[in-house]
Amino acid sequence: MTKPELKVKPIENGTVIDHIPANKSLQVLKILGLPEEGINVTLAMNVHSKLGFKDILKFENREVDHEEIDKISLIAPDATINIIRDFEIVSKKKVQLVEELKGVVKCTNPKCISNTDEPIESKFYLVEHDPITLRCHYCERLVQADEVSKQF
Repeated sequence: MTKPELKVKPIENGTVIDHIPANKSLQVLKILGLPEEGINVTLAMNVHSKLGFKDILKFENREVDHEEIDKISLIAPDATINIIRDFEIVSKKKVQLVEELKGVVKCTNPKCISNTDEPIESKFYLVEHDPITLRCHYCERLVQADEVSKQF
């Protein structure tokens, strides 16, 4: 006797984000502004994989942009993003932490000039990969990714 399998319908056009750390996919959905009317979203949480547990996110008729990928990299630095067109994977890339983030997150220092009424875009530099640590360009405050992810 064979075990029954849960099958998820393939998408014609859209995005699949795989290797999201377990229980982090809801933050990724928030970054993407999903769910959104007219966009079908499939979410699998705590899926067993070779390396433990992960989440998988799949949505139709929408592709992620570079700013969204930069934000996702702070929450899921080992994620892969697959772009689907006509039921085929046309692009598969691993999320990469960038060395400099502009306008992506806010500084956690309320006195930082980037948090005042001045029209200054936030800017951070990647200091450490594990755990992810960023340094504000203006006030030099060190910020952990989990602190920043609360903004999403």
